[in-house]
Amino acid sequence: MKRFMFVTFALLATSAYAFDLGDLKKELGTLNQSQSAAPTASPSALANFSNADQVGGLKQALTQGAETAVASLSKENGFLGNDKVRIPLPGSLQKAGDLMHTLGMGKYSDDLVTSMNRAAEAAVPEAKTLLVAAVKNMSVSDAKGILMGGNDAATQYFRKNTETALSEKFKPIVATSMQKVKLAEKYDQFAGKGAQMGLVDQKDANLDDYITRKAMDGLFLMMAEQEKAIRANPMQAAGSLAKKVFSAIR
Repeated sequence: MKRFMFVTFALLATSAYAFDLGDLKKELGTLNQSQSAAPTASPSALANFSNADQVGGLKQALTQGAETAVASLSKENGFLGNDKVRIPLPGSLQKAGDLMHTLGMGKYSDDLVTSMNRAAEAAVPEAKTLLVAAVKNMSVSDAKGILMGGNDAATQYFRKNTETALSEKFKPIVATSMQKVKLAEKYDQFAGKGAQMGLVDQKDANLDDYITRKAMDGLFLMMAEQEKAIRANPMQAAGSLAKKVFSAIR
């Protein structure tokens, strides 16, 4: 068995590789296209609201969206059971996974996928504090830009202001979770060799880094969907001020 695993991953390291974000990339691309094409609100729509009300309404909605996204992803199967954010094997490992399934050894690759997604689910709760802090630190200028922006303006604000800190929070939790998976160690060994030869994208030579990035992509995708939903139907907002502000700019 060990000999088979060694050969499988050795072949992996010497095969040509083109990184593919898979279904999540397609989801993000589709979402971004629809968001960029969405019309922005007119400044006159907010004329009847004070700066304090505009900022207050936005903060209500953003806090709700962030908390909802975190809660949905941090539960069991939050990633694994959601096709939009489920983390697949990296492209360079998928061939090995397919081969294992063909030979009746799919349990190995399935266990790795499950462990990857469990690691993401364990890391996501760390995002809540950072996201809420970003909401509290929002300036009047930031708020106006988000309110007058496209469907993902708030999500882009969050990504800009929290992505680096989120990565620092997520990665140690992902690493701890993945230490239990021996296949993860083998992936790092062989993918690392492949990266040295230019066959594997360097940013995907480490499985912890890959999972961390995909976990953040999934989080921002779910936040973007929450934001889009509130903009489309302000009555979904939890706060009364948020309902009024988003109704005005709809």
